[in-house]
Amino acid sequence: MNPKMPAEKRALYVLPLLALFCVLIFWLSLNMGTVTSRAAVVWKVLWGVESGGSLDFIIKNIRLPRALASLSGGAMLAVSGLLLQVYFRNPIVGPFVLGISSGATLMVSLVMLTTVAVGMVGVVPFLTPVAAFAGALGAMSLVMMVAAKVRQGVTLLIAGIMIGYLTGAVTSLLITFAEAERIKNFNLWQLGSFSGYTWTELAVMLSLGFVLLIIVYGLSKQLNAFLLGEDYAATMGVNIRRFRLLLVLVSCGLSSVVTATAGPVAFVGLAVPHMARLALSTSDNRLLIPATALIGALVCGFCDIIARTIFAPVEAPLSAITSFFGAPVVIFLLLKNKARQ
Repeated sequence: MNPKMPAEKRALYVLPLLALFCVLIFWLSLNMGTVTSRAAVVWKVLWGVESGGSLDFIIKNIRLPRALASLSGGAMLAVSGLLLQVYFRNPIVGPFVLGISSGATLMVSLVMLTTVAVGMVGVVPFLTPVAAFAGALGAMSLVMMVAAKVRQGVTLLIAGIMIGYLTGAVTSLLITFAEAERIKNFNLWQLGSFSGYTWTELAVMLSLGFVLLIIVYGLSKQLNAFLLGEDYAATMGVNIRRFRLLLVLVSCGLSSVVTATAGPVAFVGLAVPHMARLALSTSDNRLLIPATALIGALVCGFCDIIARTIFAPVEAPLSAITSFFGAPVVIFLLLKNKARQ
């Protein structure tokens, strides 16, 4: 593709192609697993032509929710990372790097490991996502306090890593005094996986994710103005304080909804926005937001397939697969920035 092609025209080719690849990954996710299935049989099961067997249950209650969760979860994590990069004007930040995922993990550990919280799960609906959101928001608040004092990107990253260590230390203490069965469940959750989604959990995730992504796209013009500086954005009618608060809430909401059920997933929020920028050669958020969402869905869907097939029937940790994908991207960005300097 011509590198000098305008971003809007490039998007007319790139976005439909990304959507097509997402459909392909979705279809592969339905067909691949420990139980082999032919594409024709999967198609019949989806349309209700063939039902009642074990494969019908596997596809409708295991593979289909998992495929939808991996695609939507990837889109949400990627857009969350894009918002953070715009907010801090730093290309190497993301929910995992800044300790936001660690904050969500800490609060989820409280729910999963403590007796009082475990008893409340049956009484208070959606306690785990709410706890994850509170943890993400708390960690984000600490990062914002540091960002208000320092302007250096490296210092901000170090602060995020330290917040991750602090929350990790508290989580380790909770694990020390928890029951063995709860520790086992928590450790499995920490590895990251889109398996085990119920239709209720998926409905909550999809509905919240859809609303938040629509809100993000509605903010695309304001995000473009914000990138040019707060003073410029203010002259364009953007209420900076309200806009900052909304960015924080939406970003934490997107990442915490996924983390609450899938566990912490590394590098998607950091690496994918850069892939979108490279694909479209633009910083226009009106184009970047849908591209980031589609690439995030594509990456997470692909990594999920790899995680459950590479060592089948044993499933590999999702975060390990995404780290193999994301870490080289971060190294590339660091080297690229060093070369520019």
